[in-house]
Formats: sequence, structure tokens, C-alpha cells
Amino acid sequence: MTNIPQHAVVWAEIPVSNLGNAMKFYAAVLQADLKVDEMGPNPVSMLPAADYATSIAGHLYEGTPSKGGAGPTVHLAISGSVEDARDRVFEAGGTSTGDIVAMPFGRFAYCIDPDGNSIGLFEAA
Repeated sequence: MTNIPQHAVVWAEIPVSNLGNAMKFYAAVLQADLKVDEMGPNPVSMLPAADYATSIAGHLYEGTPSKGGAGPTVHLAISGSVEDARDRVFEAGGTSTGDIVAMPFGRFAYCIDPDGNSIGLFEAA
């Protein structure tokens, strides 16, 4: 039996210890306004996407973060350069874990948010 879905990832959830603080960090890094969304049983904050009906979406929620970047890495689309986005990570209280990685389709940097979650900052080619 073979299952080949249109998208391998349906959505991503990033657990944070404090939703308000995390919203400030991700808003600064992604240069986007984030707001609390009460669509489900618990408040979340949707990460920016052009059209949530057709995009692979993601959100922040209060949960148990993966300390030290031990969990999965969610790669987030950024505007501008990876260098600028990585600078915003530092300014907002996060860290970077290595050099910028270049591939034919873009560049990315691994970072750690203030809760210890591993994120990638992706700049399309």
C-alpha cells in the first residue's frame, strides 16, 4: 500500500512556555503581527501565511518546549536575508547554532528560540 499525500506536513505546532512572550519573539523575527486565535480548545497564535486554506500553516501554543533544540526543527519562511533574520533572533533573545547553509533552492540557518525549540530560518532563492 502506498500513500502519497499532496503535502508531507499538514501543519506545525511550536510549544512555548508563555504564549505572549513567544508571540513577541516570533513577531520580531518574522516581522509580522501575531495575534491570539481562540479557534480551538486552547488559545494559539498562527504564524504568518498568505492563505491559511491552502498554505502549510503553523502556530504557537502553550505546551512543553523541547529544551536545547532536542525536538523537531520547523523551518519558517522569512522576508529579507537570513543574516538579517538571524540578527533579529539574537536581538529577541534567541541563539544561532551554526553557519548559514546554502542549497540550490535557498538558504537557511538553524536557531533556538527562547524556550529551547529548534527553528530554521529559510530564505528562498
